[in-house]
Amino acid sequence: MLDTATRPVFDADLNLFRDQVRKFYDRALHPNLDRWEEEGCVDRTFWLAAGEAGILCPQVPEEYGGLGLDYRFNAVIGEELSYAGSSAGITLQSDIVVDYIINYGSEEQKQRWLPGMVSGEVITAIAMTEPGAGSDLQGVRTTAIRDGNHYVVSGSKTYITNGQNADLIIVVTKTDPAAGSKGISLILVEGDRDGFKRGRNLDKVGQNSADTSELFFEDVRIPITNCLGEEGKGFAYLMNQLPQERLQIAIAGQAGAQRAFDEAVKFTKERKAFKQTVFDFQNTRFTLAALKAKLQAGWAHLDWCLARHLDRQLTAAEASAAKLFHTELQWEVCDAALQLHGGAGYMNEYPIARLWRDARVQRIYGGTSEIMKEVVARSI
Repeated sequence: MLDTATRPVFDADLNLFRDQVRKFYDRALHPNLDRWEEEGCVDRTFWLAAGEAGILCPQVPEEYGGLGLDYRFNAVIGEELSYAGSSAGITLQSDIVVDYIINYGSEEQKQRWLPGMVSGEVITAIAMTEPGAGSDLQGVRTTAIRDGNHYVVSGSKTYITNGQNADLIIVVTKTDPAAGSKGISLILVEGDRDGFKRGRNLDKVGQNSADTSELFFEDVRIPITNCLGEEGKGFAYLMNQLPQERLQIAIAGQAGAQRAFDEAVKFTKERKAFKQTVFDFQNTRFTLAALKAKLQAGWAHLDWCLARHLDRQLTAAEASAAKLFHTELQWEVCDAALQLHGGAGYMNEYPIARLWRDARVQRIYGGTSEIMKEVVARSI
């Protein structure tokens, strides 16, 4: 269990909320984890239950059905989800997609979509990555060409979280292919539009319960009122939102690392070898001691980032550094923890196996570690 008693960024209200989140996960998430891993998708009933429990999109203003809370509540939800060992796509909706609609959506778009996102009746995705464009968002080829009072959207996306379930997708498109980054726009595409097709649920190394899909747009006609914000401002919107997206990934990384560490401590204190516990060997204790020191520093840094973000001061470089540090730490801890499990760590019946598998992509999506280094380097 995550220790939050000494973290100044949280108060009594947040700690009470955390208890509620844990109880909800104990009831609705933990009993279903293995089944979701096998089925490759999270039930819609979980989304509805999460909405009823008040843990979807807590920052949505009250006039749209939300609670109007600050980002610390999102952090609690994300930390506990990662610590639980789940890759359910609720943080994508709550930490990433919803703020595009809150910040850039028209009043009509907010009224139409935000209440359902809060209740879990509407599942969302954001479609950035393409077969030929990953971290370089200026390289997208999906187009949205005006035809009267409609856009005609054509192209394909891949590796899209919530792709199988999504009722609404924010699609990164080129409305002016000749204008570079100034020709990028964000278009809202409903999941039942003619010409929109979902590909297969992709077979991944880890995060198996997160449905991840290919999406295809074959001359999909979309009203121009579905443009999110101003036409041609999409790239600027993406850059504005990336710090929070990368902070969310850092949060998941730190909590996932803590869970892996806790699993290693538990296992090594119970496992016997050569008439003593594995924990009694100096190598084990020194390995765990070094990891604990890094985790301690990691939690302090994460809370610094949260405080900066709450004050709207967290820069793109700082968020990129946070994603780089915490996801690399997550991988280091997960790999060391699996090693301390010995052969048991390679067995899927032990939680560390899933934690290890799920951690690997953290250093890739949301911008690879290499891209994070580039962003930080440019700030020096």
